[in-house]
Amino acid sequence: MRDIRWDTLTYLNLSHNYLTNIKQLPWKNLDILDLDSNKLNGSLPILPPSLTVLLLSSNKLIGEIPHLICNLNSIQILDLSNNSFNGNIPICMGNFRNLHVLDLRKNKLSGTIPGSFAKGSPLRTFNFNDNEIEGPIPRSLVNCMKLQVLDIGNNKVIDTFPYWLQSLPKLQVLILHSNKFYGSVHGFCSETKHCFPKLKVFDISNNKIGGPLPVWYFKNLRAMKDVSEHERKLQYMGENYYQDSLVVTLKGCEIELKKVISIFTTIDFSSNDFDGVIPEVIGQLHALYLLNLSHNNLSGCIPSSFGNLMTLESLNLSFNRLSGEIPIQLISRTFLSLLNLSHNQLQGSIPRGNQFDTFQNDSYIGNPGLCGPPLLKKCTNDESHSLIPSTFQDEDNDSNWLDWEISLMGYGCGLVLGISMGYIVFTTRKPQWFVWMVERAEAMVLKRLNRRYWGRRN
Repeated sequence: MRDIRWDTLTYLNLSHNYLTNIKQLPWKNLDILDLDSNKLNGSLPILPPSLTVLLLSSNKLIGEIPHLICNLNSIQILDLSNNSFNGNIPICMGNFRNLHVLDLRKNKLSGTIPGSFAKGSPLRTFNFNDNEIEGPIPRSLVNCMKLQVLDIGNNKVIDTFPYWLQSLPKLQVLILHSNKFYGSVHGFCSETKHCFPKLKVFDISNNKIGGPLPVWYFKNLRAMKDVSEHERKLQYMGENYYQDSLVVTLKGCEIELKKVISIFTTIDFSSNDFDGVIPEVIGQLHALYLLNLSHNNLSGCIPSSFGNLMTLESLNLSFNRLSGEIPIQLISRTFLSLLNLSHNQLQGSIPRGNQFDTFQNDSYIGNPGLCGPPLLKKCTNDESHSLIPSTFQDEDNDSNWLDWEISLMGYGCGLVLGISMGYIVFTTRKPQWFVWMVERAEAMVLKRLNRRYWGRRN
């Protein structure tokens, strides 16, 4: 009888417990094994080769990833994240023919990324964030035509910008931040040759990339220009048994989004060596939530087209050489909750009205030519801008709900962090009033998106 049970068990979930040691699993036909969030220590246990899903994240496993893992010929989801594995990554991890998800983030892995991905690979998520991986990025990744998430941030990769990734038709998340990438962002896009057509998260911050900002890429980021009818429904990136997560930087703090809503978009080119002017074409990215171009050598004026960024919640242009006045068109962006224009060469009066009345002086310090509240320097000749012009008023008459809804949540970043906080509440199941508030906020966000993009009055 015991042998029959061992042969018939296919699904085992022991996650979120206090298990400390599992040396061997006796079930020969085990298909799905979930041991997430335990206290497992020591080396990786001996695993049945029948596994298709292996979830071992958030434990205390150490040592090298054993080459016996190459026996998992049917593996589809392999999550070993948030442990203390070290040493090189087994080369066979680039040879799994059925692998959809490979998540090795938050370990101490070194060496290079396996470079043997074959044509027709079903790989969807490739996450090596926060290790000690060295470069370059293997070009065989272009064979992974179903790849949606590529995250190798916080490593030691030395390489030029991998422009050849632009041909991946389904790539939505590209995170290369905090490595040693150098050179310029070069490539070529046209009306017939689209680049990064599905890209929604574009993070190459904290590298040594220079030259002008890539206008040709901004023109082709179609997924940041509009939200499809399918995506307007609240859904998260991922698949069965696994959902993608990522880290965003707001006000100098890294915040992990445990779940990523499908409409989330961000561009983070901060802490590089970009120079020249900010392209007006960025103003066409109507679905952009977060934009960070800080700590570069950008010059010229802030584009007035930024007033067209309808969903923009965070704008950071600090520590550049920008000049001219703050565009009054930004007043119309009532979703804008975080603004940092400090340490530039801006001048003139600070606009007043809507969200601009909530920003503190740290949004503007280091610009000797700026005047008016909240700065102590007064403007002469009554140059202060008045409230939002009448041409902008009709567009956002129903936006005030966002301010008080999110202030109750204790956040100033609207939809993104509101829903992330909602996820934490739902998983802990308390407090109930907070759950009700998050549910209401999410419903109102979706209703507002419907009005914006499809003109429907629900």
